[in-house]
Amino acid sequence: MTRRLWAYPFVPIYAAGLALKQTLARKPRALTWPVISIGSLSAGGAGKTPAVIALAELLAANGYSPTVLSRGYGRAATARNTPDEVVPHAPAAADRFGDEPTLIAQRTGLPVWVCADRWAAGHAAEQQALAHTFNPTTEQASTESTHPPLHILDDGFQHRRLARTLDIVLLTANDLADTLLPAGNLREPLTALPRADIVILREDEAAALTPHLPANKPIWIIRRTLRFPGPMKIFAAGVRPMAFCGLARPEGFIASLREAGCGVAAGLSFPDHHRYTPADIEKLKRTARQHQATGFITTEKDAVKLTPALRARIEDLGQLMVVALDATFTDPEAVVQTLRELLA
Repeated sequence: MTRRLWAYPFVPIYAAGLALKQTLARKPRALTWPVISIGSLSAGGAGKTPAVIALAELLAANGYSPTVLSRGYGRAATARNTPDEVVPHAPAAADRFGDEPTLIAQRTGLPVWVCADRWAAGHAAEQQALAHTFNPTTEQASTESTHPPLHILDDGFQHRRLARTLDIVLLTANDLADTLLPAGNLREPLTALPRADIVILREDEAAALTPHLPANKPIWIIRRTLRFPGPMKIFAAGVRPMAFCGLARPEGFIASLREAGCGVAAGLSFPDHHRYTPADIEKLKRTARQHQATGFITTEKDAVKLTPALRARIEDLGQLMVVALDATFTDPEAVVQTLRELLA
């Protein structure tokens, strides 16, 4: 899948740079706790955030204490190199921490740390946990029960500077037909898959993708479903809502809404991780009027970037419905058992 034909001549240059980067890579730094990386071959749209949420919640439900580490893409430039724990419901949280880390923290209720240097984020998380475990005033260990701590590294397959215990990679059908950057969306070719310890496939794509995987590679299957809010479900924003999103693969969001029976009047897409402005909202409302939309529908990832003022501007014209993308493992017991064996 060549997305940008004009950039195709630059693909060999990108590939050469990738090979040089791998050759010159320094020895990764290790953290005290185990690190489970969840990544992908593509630059976006593989579904890493729902998978991180699913794995974090599954681990927490089975006696572990996971902390999520993220680059915090989209943070203010002055904060990118400073480790910070996400405060999920703080004002302008998405600007301060990034949209995906904010969403992960809101959905899971677990600690999420952001920094361009993921080792620094993990080290800060471990130091904070150590400070909470030991009370310097009484010089006695905390009596609270503890669970095995570990880190989940969000989007970490290409982040070689942090040592990891396990590498998990999401593979999609789009990846098989895609091209390396900058013409396509692949950060690495399919030949990088043997580096992964485990591969995650979407339930509806598993049968077609399994033959393309390295032999004897453990596979986890993930089921993705849209969750519509309230008693009205798909009609919460009327029968003809205007859909909008800032995703790497916006066409997938629109298609999934229509497959669920939502009568989408029109769709408007913005760049991935886009920060919404009043001008964007006015454009959205103009488009909605043109298509006689009855309301608006967007993703959780986009909703965390909408300030109360921006939401009020939208809802001047119609109800805003926020749709959640839930991901669950089809065999959660096998996932937990595999992790226990590999982490042991």
